[in-house]
Amino acid sequence: MTLITRSKDNGTIAITAESVADILERELDHLIHDWMTLVEKQEDLMAVSLSYEDRTGHLPKLLRDLITRLRLDVGTKAPVSIAASHHAELRCKQGYSVAMVVEESRLLQVSIFTTLHKNTNHLEYSKLLPDVVTIADEVDAQLKQQMLHYMEANAIGTKPHTKPLK
Repeated sequence: MTLITRSKDNGTIAITAESVADILERELDHLIHDWMTLVEKQEDLMAVSLSYEDRTGHLPKLLRDLITRLRLDVGTKAPVSIAASHHAELRCKQGYSVAMVVEESRLLQVSIFTTLHKNTNHLEYSKLLPDVVTIADEVDAQLKQQMLHYMEANAIGTKPHTKPLK
């Protein structure tokens, strides 16, 4: 889809509208960097000393699960995120509390929506609101999966199974 918009000198320019999934895919590295910037401002999260890779390594998989979900046909049942289960196990081992995992998830949503805001000139608006609902639902579903596995790992004190819980 092509949009016509005004340039800064009041001329018109054509811009190709992109889906939310396409924008998130294109901006993946910037989104992760922006997320990390937000995390670095959280004293409780930074109290756990981790390398950049240890702190962000789970994000590409979680975001790819989200992008895949955004591209599903309406009414298609979304698969459970295995990446979310692995992330919970990792954070439990690293000493994160439940509140810290929830905070990371909240910051992920903020980073996603900020990325979309930065790309408003390229958004395909007719699908924006349904995609925002899908993003919120998927990030919350991933958080639920994380919490189920985190609590299981915490209860038994060992690595839980990685089969998705329902």
